[in-house]
Amino acid sequence: MLNKKSVDDINVKGQRVLVRCDFNVPLIDGKITDENRLVAALPTIKKLITDGGKVILCSHLGKPKGEPKPELSLAPVAVRLSELLGQEVKFAADPEVVGPNAKAAVAAMKDGDVILLENTRYRAEETKNEDNFSQELASLCDVYVDDAFGTAHRAHCSNVGVTKYVDTCVVGYLMQKEIDFLGNAVDHPERPFVAILGGAKVSSKISVINRLLDKVDTLIIGGGMAYTFSKAQGGKIGTSLCEDDYLEYALDMLKKAKEKGVKLLLPIDHKIGDAFSNDCNTAIVKSGEIPDGWEGMDIGPETEKLFCDAVKDAKTVVWNGPMGCFEMPNFAHGTKAVAAALAETDAVTIIGGGDSAAAVNQLGYGDKMTHISTGGGASLEFLEGKELPGVAAANDK
Repeated sequence: MLNKKSVDDINVKGQRVLVRCDFNVPLIDGKITDENRLVAALPTIKKLITDGGKVILCSHLGKPKGEPKPELSLAPVAVRLSELLGQEVKFAADPEVVGPNAKAAVAAMKDGDVILLENTRYRAEETKNEDNFSQELASLCDVYVDDAFGTAHRAHCSNVGVTKYVDTCVVGYLMQKEIDFLGNAVDHPERPFVAILGGAKVSSKISVINRLLDKVDTLIIGGGMAYTFSKAQGGKIGTSLCEDDYLEYALDMLKKAKEKGVKLLLPIDHKIGDAFSNDCNTAIVKSGEIPDGWEGMDIGPETEKLFCDAVKDAKTVVWNGPMGCFEMPNFAHGTKAVAAALAETDAVTIIGGGDSAAAVNQLGYGDKMTHISTGGGASLEFLEGKELPGVAAANDK
């Protein structure tokens, strides 16, 4: 059970607070096309303003690779944040992030003021977690707040290095929510506990499958991963995705599930295509009977029923990874069916970032889920039971 100090445990009146947010938003021609991450950061920012703190925001945006790239500047974010907060968010336009503009702006701050620093990844030191940049960031503040779960699995200057030089380091509301749901749901779930794993590769989910088999009552495997399991059991999979190096591993997992008394559900039918495109010819076939030259692209109708029935009586469901090539409308049906089933259950439903979060939001089921993680890679590592550097760096209660 992780117990970290949060913004609710402190009052920052009159103090300079550096807040690491996740403002890694999509920009097209300098326009923000999806502002979910900005809106998600508001509760923490408002709490610190209300306390009377001097709020200094920082974030990365895209991958400028350690040099100033004008198209990856956070300037548009400062403009939109000012509108969302109803007060000016001053932008410190320093290519070196902590430069004359930032220093002057911080020195002139009154209680309740907000400024935003330039993209932290303009500095090559950021991703290498080098002390000089961490110290520069720390020199601006008295208190540090980490509210960027999306980068919690990386040790960078702005989320880990800086904490070496600041005494009070706490998590914001977003981080707290991720710790509560992802960490504690897996360690203390209300049962029956069902996990649904999709996506293309077994290799990227090995440790997750392994750990969840120790925790869940039912494990559902869909997406491209399922074909590796199918082939391992002697099935014909045509040209479907498969990782031959992991056939033995798939059999080990089936054996482990049996020993643990965990129901491991694999697809029983598939929607297949004769080419990897939305407009290919399609057919529905039983699992293990995919003809040569055809590939599995989605789960079939019988499998949809099987998977949806399995979540009906669940009390906790964690879902990571789509059931098929959901970016093609003709092969999105399985992913939709699972999303709809989760929307209808009264279980605690936790969506682990990345593609599954995108799918749930695109399909309009976002508000029906208990928690949608803001970090793809970070949520996977959390489910694996790894210690995330960004979470570990905050002070314990």
